[in-house]
Amino acid sequence: MKRRALFLLPALALPARAEVAPPFPRPLVLAEDTVLRLGDIFENAGDLADRTVGAAPAPGRRIMLDAAQLSGLARRHGLAWRPLSGEERSVIERPGRPLPREDVEAMLRDELSRLGLDPEAELELPGFSPPLVPLGALPQVMVEAPYVDTASRRFAVTLVVSAEGMATQRIRLAGRAVPTVPVVVATRRMAVGDVVGPEDLREVRQRAERVRPGTAQRAEDVVGKQLRRPIASDLPFMSVDLTAPAIVTKNQLVLMVLEGPGISLTAQGRAMESAARGQMVPVMNLSSRSVVEAEAIGPGRVRVRPGSTPVTIARRG
Repeated sequence: MKRRALFLLPALALPARAEVAPPFPRPLVLAEDTVLRLGDIFENAGDLADRTVGAAPAPGRRIMLDAAQLSGLARRHGLAWRPLSGEERSVIERPGRPLPREDVEAMLRDELSRLGLDPEAELELPGFSPPLVPLGALPQVMVEAPYVDTASRRFAVTLVVSAEGMATQRIRLAGRAVPTVPVVVATRRMAVGDVVGPEDLREVRQRAERVRPGTAQRAEDVVGKQLRRPIASDLPFMSVDLTAPAIVTKNQLVLMVLEGPGISLTAQGRAMESAARGQMVPVMNLSSRSVVEAEAIGPGRVRVRPGSTPVTIARRG
């Protein structure tokens, strides 16, 4: 009896064998490579995890494996898994990012301008969706077989997109080049009487067919001008709504200056209207109460021409 007990002691001293978790399919797989491995699809695939089982979806695409497909995949590669309910499935997604549309258009514009189209034209690309490339990849984009009809401004090209981790894509694009013109727009909401500064505007290009006649097209035609009407942010300035800033305002006290050969007189007056530099404005002489036409020559200063006759006489109360 003692001998039997001694025989069992070494067996009791051995560590218990760890149970290996069974494999099971992952419900969602995010593929980061061009190929799929068994360990991407099945959890606990063990030594078989690095075995390649097929190609990954294209960037931005997905595929779904149902229970029958998963079972066939496991059986083909010797993985001990069988569906339990028949409802098992794995969705495999390949993350991707779209090529920036502005980059594609810039490259097209460079190529098409060499064939006679306006480099400042806006490109219409009906139905174009930027191709997707793998995350972190540095794509190469080229243009093949360009065609341009300069009379109608229509074009067609083949866009070739290649990057590491994806098959080369060839996309046929067709569109139209629409002429544009420069337009000056407001960067903020402005009220009547505001004087436009350099920070209040920016120059953009808009379709020529959408630009109204009289729209300001150069910043130098707008800076320093005063608004006759309010304007909202991102709306274009209209020349008719701009005027030279008033240096004399209505009802403002002004210095009236009369200069002539051998004579220089000044008097206090009141402007009856607002006026910009160089404009004529009716001014009331506060001493005589007569109103004369005077030229606005500076902030709060007007010049009365020698021999000017009163345009009206204010009635005394």
